[in-house]
Amino acid sequence: MKKILIISAYLLPFVAVAQNKNANAKAIEQKVDELIGSWLKHDYSDMANYATEDCDWVNIKGMWWKGRKEVEYAHQVYHKTIFKNTSLKKNAVNIRFITSDVAIVHLSWRTGAFTTPSGNQVPEGDDLATLVYVKKSGKWLLTAAENVNVVEASQKSNPVLKMPK
Repeated sequence: MKKILIISAYLLPFVAVAQNKNANAKAIEQKVDELIGSWLKHDYSDMANYATEDCDWVNIKGMWWKGRKEVEYAHQVYHKTIFKNTSLKKNAVNIRFITSDVAIVHLSWRTGAFTTPSGNQVPEGDDLATLVYVKKSGKWLLTAAENVNVVEASQKSNPVLKMPK
């Protein structure tokens, strides 16, 4: 019995850390879902609920928006125009904790077709966003993001596909 108590006392902190990490991952994924919800509603007025005031975003074309005010405004402009009827579907979320209050999220999502301001038709396709979340006052918030287009034809040339195991 004494051995069981000693082993339990030793393992308890590890179990608590694992449970806390799982709860944090769920909280972060909920914030990712709020971001996607803004897209689906084509309304980013709720961004303060899931992004820091000093957050920044690099969009798929390399435009760098600094601060939540700019990020919200730019998203809203595009959602009143080119994305006003465009869907978005979450494919996968991968979360890696850097510290107990910083996490890197890789979000794979599929964007519906749209027409660019210059009139080019863009078919639906996959994107990959790198999102940085920080925990402030017990709440996970987006503080930085970069979105890239996944070019399917290029994926076949990815050198890690031929990397020795």
